[in-house]
Amino acid sequence: MLVFAMRRTLQRPWIPFPQTDCFMTATLTPLFNRDCLVNSKVVPQERLGELKDSTPLLADPIALRKQLQQDGYLYLKGIVKPQHIEAARQEVFARLAEMGELKEPAHEGIFSGVSHRDQRVSSRGEFWQSVSEGPHLRHLTHGEDMHRVMDLIMGEKSRPHDYLFLRAGVQGRSTGLHYDYPFFTRAHDQVYTVWMPIGNVPVEQGPLAIVEGSKKFKDLIDPMNGFDVALDKSRKATLSQDALSLATERNTRLLSRNFEIGDIVVFGMYTLHGAFQNHCPLQKVRLSCDVRWQPAALDVDARYFGKNPGGTTGAGYGELQGAKPLTDDWHVR
Repeated sequence: MLVFAMRRTLQRPWIPFPQTDCFMTATLTPLFNRDCLVNSKVVPQERLGELKDSTPLLADPIALRKQLQQDGYLYLKGIVKPQHIEAARQEVFARLAEMGELKEPAHEGIFSGVSHRDQRVSSRGEFWQSVSEGPHLRHLTHGEDMHRVMDLIMGEKSRPHDYLFLRAGVQGRSTGLHYDYPFFTRAHDQVYTVWMPIGNVPVEQGPLAIVEGSKKFKDLIDPMNGFDVALDKSRKATLSQDALSLATERNTRLLSRNFEIGDIVVFGMYTLHGAFQNHCPLQKVRLSCDVRWQPAALDVDARYFGKNPGGTTGAGYGELQGAKPLTDDWHVR
């Protein structure tokens, strides 16, 4: 019954990028038809690759799990319904528009270049928690569609973290390379990240990039074992080396996609990843969300569960990049 339900979910119309998307004015390159940037440098073609589409394997759960173990990630299409994505997107963008951070109409997600967030809310953390707990967003990230696919991937009942990482990245923003292990493995390492674009996210808006073969980088993984970023203040989880330099040095590729509505990427704690730089000339905001999932039968890390979860450091939603006004730079952990 589970596989049948997944097949029905995948029967959706193709949704093209609207004509107002960034790529209509971006520089064309062969792979993604637009440039990928790391620290304002164009990533050469030989250092780029497409995330492998594992959607057909939803009909074969054993092969699906084998693919996840082999590659360290699964790229899946059509998992969540377009109407749920659009509702969540409009909900979040409406809140950002209230802070003066988006131009009207807000649903287009165009950065205004200013923010009145600190003048209009008394607490950044409380504001961002209220945005992150919006009913349409939660229906998207924690709804039946996601439970169904994560149960299938894990081969057992799954459970999401209550605490989620919602990001609105403006032009110039990016995320450095890191493994998720230092953040989420205090109880165990059977935790999976689901990265979800909330809308179409072409590569010039700075989506997720995974380092090919990185689950086999023992020289990076072995020293990381036992590292808890909240307990050990002497080191950072983010690598000092940027994605382009690392990919060149190790003769590997940065894998990504021009993400479309309904796409998700699932990966484990030992997959090195980051996000390309948003260089959309139209000033479009990249909206995405990370949620961690685990087998329901396993112990939980209390920091990420409950009505008011403390998050990684205990500061709640105030510790997140999203809690900052869109005009503020992002921090590095």
